[in-house]
Amino acid sequence: MGHQGSCHCGKISFEVDADINQVIECNCSHCRRKGFVLSFHPRDKVRITASADDLATYTFNKHVIKHHFCKVCGCAPFGFGTDPSGNLATAINVRCIPSLDMATLTITKVDGTKF
Repeated sequence: MGHQGSCHCGKISFEVDADINQVIECNCSHCRRKGFVLSFHPRDKVRITASADDLATYTFNKHVIKHHFCKVCGCAPFGFGTDPSGNLATAINVRCIPSLDMATLTITKVDGTKF
């Protein structure tokens, strides 16, 4: 099953070709402040519809994840990085998928303060 999502103003949208049932909620300083609930997918399963000019990028700590956000509305729908095996991965902020019912998801808490 695929899902479609976007930033708040719609300038940046994406599609992910995956079922989303399990997500993580991290308590690191960034995720906690932004309220992220994340689902991770191989980069080739995610299509982004935005020009590079529409995206701003934020990195912090070890600078291994490129958190992308909309230059217009500031919403951060996804980030790019690598999985533990070194494969390209995308972290999707599932709160940016309007059709996804958060109550149906299994949420795993991650202690990101230790990373």
